[in-house]
Amino acid sequence: MLQDVFIPHGGNAAFVTSQIADDVILEPVLKWKVDELFHKWLSLPSTLQYLQEVTVKVRNNEYAGDVEIVADPSANAAVTPTPPPLSSPRNHTRPKKPFSPRGSPTPAKVPTPRKEEQQTTPSEDVPDAREPSPRKPPSPDSAKQPSPRLPPQQNHSTPRELSANIPRFYFPKGQPLPDDDLAQTETQLREAFDKLPNRKASKVNIHPIMRILKLPLYLRVPLMQKCFKSDNRAALPHVPLDALLTTWRNIVKDCHSREARFIRVISKTSSDFLVPKDFDDLLQDVVDTHPGLLFLQEAKEFHSRYVTTVVSRIFYSVNRSWSGRISRTELGKSNLIDTFFLLQEEDDINRITDFFSYEHFYVIYCKFWDLDLDRDLLLSFNDLVKHDSHAVSVRAIERIFEGTVSKKLTNKNIKMTYSDFVWFLLSEEDKQQNPTSVEYWFRVMDLDGDGVLSMYELEHFWGEQLQRMMQQHFADLLPFNDILCEMLDLVKPTHPDRGITLNDLRRCKLTHIFFNTFLNFNKFLDIQQRQNSGFYRGEEDDASLSDWERYANEEYERLVCEEANDSYISYEDDFEVDSPRVAEPVNAEAAEIEVEKLDLNALSLD
Repeated sequence: MLQDVFIPHGGNAAFVTSQIADDVILEPVLKWKVDELFHKWLSLPSTLQYLQEVTVKVRNNEYAGDVEIVADPSANAAVTPTPPPLSSPRNHTRPKKPFSPRGSPTPAKVPTPRKEEQQTTPSEDVPDAREPSPRKPPSPDSAKQPSPRLPPQQNHSTPRELSANIPRFYFPKGQPLPDDDLAQTETQLREAFDKLPNRKASKVNIHPIMRILKLPLYLRVPLMQKCFKSDNRAALPHVPLDALLTTWRNIVKDCHSREARFIRVISKTSSDFLVPKDFDDLLQDVVDTHPGLLFLQEAKEFHSRYVTTVVSRIFYSVNRSWSGRISRTELGKSNLIDTFFLLQEEDDINRITDFFSYEHFYVIYCKFWDLDLDRDLLLSFNDLVKHDSHAVSVRAIERIFEGTVSKKLTNKNIKMTYSDFVWFLLSEEDKQQNPTSVEYWFRVMDLDGDGVLSMYELEHFWGEQLQRMMQQHFADLLPFNDILCEMLDLVKPTHPDRGITLNDLRRCKLTHIFFNTFLNFNKFLDIQQRQNSGFYRGEEDDASLSDWERYANEEYERLVCEEANDSYISYEDDFEVDSPRVAEPVNAEAAEIEVEKLDLNALSLD
């Protein structure tokens, strides 16, 4: 059977025809999920207690499957009171003629365990079904075996009755807490409110309340907004006890895990996921009140830029599905909640390198400002090509503007937003330790969207690198076959004949070398020099830092030195950029790339 399958990939979409056999059964996939849920059910304490009780009944011959068997008083004394359950195969043997063993109550009206058959009318030649045949006396075993037939009320049970004894084992929003814990929380809240002025909480004195609720301090504004059902962050009144208790009861009645409560408090629509707008009021409160950002109070124009940077970094690291929505599962696998708890304890914002560092924001925004010459907070295709002295492959940037990594970018005429630039810079400077970066550049290089980097696709991107070496008059040009062999030895794909898959790159520990070889000319030259020196990284590098943290620290120091040397540099007003490392606009159609002249004597390429 031929079936058309729609496979979306980034901004592109392709229809492929797959051959699906008619006899293919998808039961194994369902079986895996059932086995997973069954193991979770077995791990519950209530399940273990239930199984122990059933085991005791089985040992005492008091339990026979889902149906309790009650012996008939009129049966022979030799009949076993607890026969095997009806589901056993040995009790489903088909006799040649309908018969009823001794001791069965009202055998003529009892349904058989197999499919109902039309009853045969007794005749003179056929003995009565209610009496044993005179031609064949009952065997000794027949006196020991009870009737396989049961009364109708004991033979079948409704699904509700069968599932009544199975405890619930799947809690998507967390396992409910005992009522005693909820009552204790309410008692602690009443005691805390008794110590507050007028028994009302405000942003200033709500710290003990958030500690009792086990929520990060900077979730106070969304929580207070839910108490009054208002989105006005600036004019939040004091919260009384009754309003807080009502709001908290509505939250905990179906949200029991930490992740579920975090999402319910922040979400403006009480959804089961988070979108970028849900973080605006929360992060604005961080900008207004955190001790490490007090110097930013007067620079109001940078507040929204800092918030946008933090939100972009959160979704870059947490939203692993690229859906634009953070789910409970993604939130539980990340360190976002722990980072919010750390934020309320750490006064130095730059020590929190995950999401909130102001130094990282400063580097990102300065890089964006250097490229955005028209100051419209948007980057065109020609603007992005200038990044890092035209080091990034033009063909890679073309792919970015085709919508492979952002739904907003569909062609070169559409400009890149600041949020998309944050993703670009994070991916460009950390191609090794960040899984999102690996997926980012894999999407860029996967031209046909089939999930495999073929030899044709690798040669497509290597062609531009080779052209740059020819323009710089390199003495030793590396042919594609040599680069291909080197990359296959580096990645070690599972199926080299097919190509390199995303899983192959995830397993590889040197993905930055792979991507930089095809996508960044300057970093490719640096790799060649390091290989000739016998190592991939500088010996002075701190192994505890990620590539992005190392890059941000170096760039921040450089920017601070430049600012100290200049008399005045303002990123608030328009100014003429005087930077020798930014070349003239390039002609992307002809791929005529102008780069700085390289010292060929310092290069040694094998």
